[in-house]
Amino acid sequence: MSLGLLRVAGVSPELRIADVDFNVQATLAALEAARAQGVRLVVFPELSLTGYSCGDLFRQAHLLAAAQAGLQRVAEATEHIGITAVVGLPVSLDGRLFNCAALVSGGRALGIVPKTYLPNYSEFYEQRWFSPARFATAGQVVLDGETIPFGTDLLFIAEDMPDCVLGIEICEDVWAVEPPSGALARAGATVILNPSASPEQLGKVDYRRDLIRQQSARCIAAYLYAGSGPGESTTDVVYSGHALVCENGNLLAETERFQFATQMAIADVDLQRLRHDRWLNTTYFASGERHALRTIRFRLGEMDAMPGDDLRRPLSQTPFVPANPAERARHCREIFAIQSTGLARRLLHTGIQRATIGVSGGLDSTLALLVTARAFDKLGLPRAGIVAITMPGFGTTERTRSNAWSLMQALGVTAREISIHAAVSQHFKDIGHDPSRHDVTYENAQARERTQILMDVANQIGGLVVGTGDLSELALGWATFNGDHMSMYHVNAGVPKTLVRYMIDWCADEEFSGEASRLLHDISASPITPELLPLKDGKLQQETEATIGPYVLHDFFLFYHVRYGYAPHKIFYLARCAFAGDEPAQPYAFDDATILKWLTVFYSRFFSQQFKRNAMPDGPKVGSVALSPRGDWRMPSDASETLWREEVEAIRRALAIPA
Repeated sequence: MSLGLLRVAGVSPELRIADVDFNVQATLAALEAARAQGVRLVVFPELSLTGYSCGDLFRQAHLLAAAQAGLQRVAEATEHIGITAVVGLPVSLDGRLFNCAALVSGGRALGIVPKTYLPNYSEFYEQRWFSPARFATAGQVVLDGETIPFGTDLLFIAEDMPDCVLGIEICEDVWAVEPPSGALARAGATVILNPSASPEQLGKVDYRRDLIRQQSARCIAAYLYAGSGPGESTTDVVYSGHALVCENGNLLAETERFQFATQMAIADVDLQRLRHDRWLNTTYFASGERHALRTIRFRLGEMDAMPGDDLRRPLSQTPFVPANPAERARHCREIFAIQSTGLARRLLHTGIQRATIGVSGGLDSTLALLVTARAFDKLGLPRAGIVAITMPGFGTTERTRSNAWSLMQALGVTAREISIHAAVSQHFKDIGHDPSRHDVTYENAQARERTQILMDVANQIGGLVVGTGDLSELALGWATFNGDHMSMYHVNAGVPKTLVRYMIDWCADEEFSGEASRLLHDISASPITPELLPLKDGKLQQETEATIGPYVLHDFFLFYHVRYGYAPHKIFYLARCAFAGDEPAQPYAFDDATILKWLTVFYSRFFSQQFKRNAMPDGPKVGSVALSPRGDWRMPSDASETLWREEVEAIRRALAIPA
């Protein structure tokens, strides 16, 4: 619970129409099975205790009495099972019959919500038997001698998990122009439950899935949907048992359809993530009329210890990089268009038709060069106006030097090579620095010399300098202040390191061909290095990730720290789930000590290097994580990291991992 994770389920149980005892038994069995998997909250289909397809049998007092007795049995069972559930049943109130959903927890029915919109078209005839919620004349109903709150104005708040606030709407309600869930969410509901009976027809499943997913996004909520299963099928309609769990526009789980056995869609919804996104979205609570709702408090109860790192939600080692190749290609295409269009707009605005760019043969400068070439193509400018300069230094390898030169020629830009050896050596003499001392002065002097060359050549040709550093380097401050940190437009500022390599591969496969494509694939396979330390026998002595840590970890930390504001203990938990190494398809594995080591480095560098980000040049935002001080991330340069570092140390002590 301290992680804000709540395990939920949408359940489509076995069902017999009008056989309440069978349906209750199936419900209880499903609750037991769900609880055994750590589920705390369950939603069942519409009218699940009787079946949705009872027709005129709904007017049989015997059926209604059996449904009420069944509700009492399910409610009592929730106490010893330790679970909260929503079940459906018909309820009589003041001479009218209502299609209702009841929330049961702790041995009692806590509230009953009637359906707002009753479909009466095509195969639906609900108005023949039921009245819409607006015709209810009382705010409570008496069942088995107990008075229970009744109405569409009910919110259910978990006292032991305050971010868990439940709202209920029923089937057709979500298909309406203004679903009740909108008002419930604005009033504070973070989890919407929808018991439903939606028969199948060709193409409807995709529409339904998108509808639920989009409604969860509009509400910035988790949305639990449970549809009636094949046992509900009768006469002219067939039900499939489609259950879904969505969260703020993301599908977390769904059932296999057309199965007669009970099916469950189980997922861990992240209530802290939803809370953060509502904080972030300042228009969320500003829209729509607000209504005072009645609140009912309950307890989810004690949570069993979950086995190991059992997380029931999609979790990628590379949250910036889609795992699906087709989706990843779409991302790369969109990002490349954003980058090149942003640079083209800057060139149009300034009237500049030439640019300089440093090309090292590494990943970042290669992507920046490709973006620049495409921007010039967009504007109909000759690529010869791009003055690409490779500037070999003390650590430049033959591979990167050759790739840089060959790529510049293959792209048809103006290629230049300007060695920095003599200039930097003279600079060392000028400032009295021993060139055998390979410290930060030795490294940064090279970066600043290269930037000076680019700036001065840009002045010579009347152009602008295109920056090459990426989002991950900005997060860690892995850039020389007033060196490669500086440019006149920073095209890679929104692209994390873990995505840059995929961007280059995508360019090689889809945007460029021939020799350029071959070179891009070779560059993509190159190690990540600033090439600032001297070579030994022609080989690299410096790789970035050996110094500051694996970018796959730092990008993981960055995503959850900035995008969702997670605390260190939650980032660590997610990282150990993602990088446990027990999934063959996962390419990276790290133990707890390694994760904590680099998480400490991440916080230290992220906080201490904000002054560089506060002085960064313009560059296009491409994703939900951006660090521009003019846009998404405003942080004082002198903010303390103590709070975050102390929590990391507490985790280390708890796990008895040496510092």
